[in-house]
Amino acid sequence: MKPTHTIIRRKSKQIFVGNVAIGGDSPISVQSMTNTNTSDVSKTLKQINAISAAGADLVRVSVPNMEAAEAFKQIKKQANIPLIADIHFDYKIALKVAEYGADCLRINPGNIGREDRVREVVAAAKDKNIPIRIGVNAGSLEKDLQKKYTEPTPEAMVESVFRHIDILDKLNFDNYKISLKASEIFMTVFAYKQLATQIDNPLHLGITEAGSLRSGTVKSAIGLGLLLAEGIGDTIRVSLAADPVDEVRVGFDILKSLHLRKKGVNLIACPSCSRQKFDVISVVNELESRLEDITESIDVAVIGCVVNGPGEAKAVSVGLTGGAPNLLYLNGKTHSKVSNSDLVDELEAKIRQQLEAK
Repeated sequence: MKPTHTIIRRKSKQIFVGNVAIGGDSPISVQSMTNTNTSDVSKTLKQINAISAAGADLVRVSVPNMEAAEAFKQIKKQANIPLIADIHFDYKIALKVAEYGADCLRINPGNIGREDRVREVVAAAKDKNIPIRIGVNAGSLEKDLQKKYTEPTPEAMVESVFRHIDILDKLNFDNYKISLKASEIFMTVFAYKQLATQIDNPLHLGITEAGSLRSGTVKSAIGLGLLLAEGIGDTIRVSLAADPVDEVRVGFDILKSLHLRKKGVNLIACPSCSRQKFDVISVVNELESRLEDITESIDVAVIGCVVNGPGEAKAVSVGLTGGAPNLLYLNGKTHSKVSNSDLVDELEAKIRQQLEAK
């Protein structure tokens, strides 16, 4: 089914994190963050590989101390995806991971300390062409801003961002992207909207500390969806108290629903009712589980009856309509009859065959 609306994206300058373009006319990238102990190289690499296999474009890795920085050196050598080093306060760690090949530094210049330390970090970033991500969170605003505004507000977040931007501007460094995150949806949305009209650097979107897999997915879909639908956002992370792989999957589902990225299986399924001719929920859950490895784009419809079934099935690559008998459609045409006992196997086989034929 063709989209009836095209989102016009905000014009932003393009930067590169490793070989991944951020901003400009490049696709909106999806990233996640490891939650392992970075010093455990094998465990962290295993998680990075899982995140990458799920289709992520970038992975962020926390580097809280020098031991983790040394581990990062080993991780970077073996990782198959660009890595963002997440650093707070300690400029020496930033210099070390820059030396070890970090593809991006997530460090706020205003929190590094003395001007000479900031200059050192920026000089290293310039020398190695490493972008910086400025990241402001509502929960960690500067004390004077907390006092000025009495509580976190979009205006306070934007003011905080410009403090960091001003530092980089004075050092003639514009290779940066920005995030403005809060756990409250509207605070986040209003902050990004304010900032988006004032600068043209790429914006990294997220609802920070969004919550569990279910509630965090809902909050992220609403918050990110409101911004993305207005063309704001160049890279996203869905922050969940869950497996980072789930963050990637939800991120792509959000982008797919807005027709901003096509990656993986776009599964259209009815909620089921007494008209269903097979157990829609169990079929969809089993099918989704089996197809998690697919990162190529394909539209699939699983509808339990003939009310909406034929219409949906004819608009996708592979479609199933419940009836007497159930009918399988390929590229909009009736293909074969399928018994209830063979539904998942047949659907999986046909989906994979369609992808191979592309």
